[in-house]
Amino acid sequence: MEQGRTYGEVWKAGARRLAEAGIDDAEAEAGAELLILHVLGIGKAEMLRDLREPFPEAKRQAWETMLARRAAGEPAQYVTGEQYFYGRRFAVTPAVLIPRPETELLAEAVLEEAARLVAARKARLSEELAEAAGVDGTGESANGMAASDDAPKMELRVLDVGTGSGALAVTLKLEQPGWQVTASDLSREALEVAAGNASALGASVRFVQGDLLAPFLAGGALAGERIDILVSNPPYIPSSDLPGLQAEVREHEPHLALDGGPDGLAPYRRMAEQLSGLAELPAMVAWEVGIHQAEQAAALLREAAAWDEIRVVRDYAGIDRHVLALRF
Repeated sequence: MEQGRTYGEVWKAGARRLAEAGIDDAEAEAGAELLILHVLGIGKAEMLRDLREPFPEAKRQAWETMLARRAAGEPAQYVTGEQYFYGRRFAVTPAVLIPRPETELLAEAVLEEAARLVAARKARLSEELAEAAGVDGTGESANGMAASDDAPKMELRVLDVGTGSGALAVTLKLEQPGWQVTASDLSREALEVAAGNASALGASVRFVQGDLLAPFLAGGALAGERIDILVSNPPYIPSSDLPGLQAEVREHEPHLALDGGPDGLAPYRRMAEQLSGLAELPAMVAWEVGIHQAEQAAALLREAAAWDEIRVVRDYAGIDRHVLALRF
């Protein structure tokens, strides 16, 4: 890299180098942007403001090294060691899947539907308390107390299965501090990354190693504990499709987090079967699924239990991406 070049010139030159390495133009531009922001330690707004500032010589070697790694096919998020999710910085390593933007929609859907669940439960409890207390038309019982005075707080217990980087579990805990959030993963290395993210972001999340719902089943470390919300973004790529994935995904992201078995539905099938072994059926099951899997995943949930509602949420590309089963 020539000395005396500006932020803008270095950025554009980096994008060209990535494009010449065979990376899609849009991804090359985005990747170069992510790398230069990381190297400079600034935000996009600051860089756009200072595009004509000279690129610091002290940062040149770090920039060249990171650019070479990205040009060789390594995902930019692994090069920088970070990915933003729901506006927060999460550390990522090759031990975990890189959080995707569409998974943010799963977090939003869970938060939205949880509000409906809580409202329905509170209404039902208020009716039950009113009936038990003999509340009159004014909303007060014979002793002058409102029926809702004794209503318990709605503290939801959430389980994130296959947590990876912890993005979902940590996000839900930070958005709803009153929730009790547990995150599980089969990979010890992934749990270490997730626990580090929870600590860095100040989220009190409990982590447990285990295969899908196994920790909550008979003989498991958490057997008998209630789960109100079960959320999961498990592996959903059919095994035969793995060789056809983009090289940067196939060669760098953990296959344990990608391989969903022969039809990509193995984790969903097993979780659906495991539901009957829980202490109580969750009030919500929320899954992220692969392309053309939503209908089959919904069918698995219908076969496993009786639900009041099953809905499908589309991602930014209009693909049926999330399946939510609800019990009010």
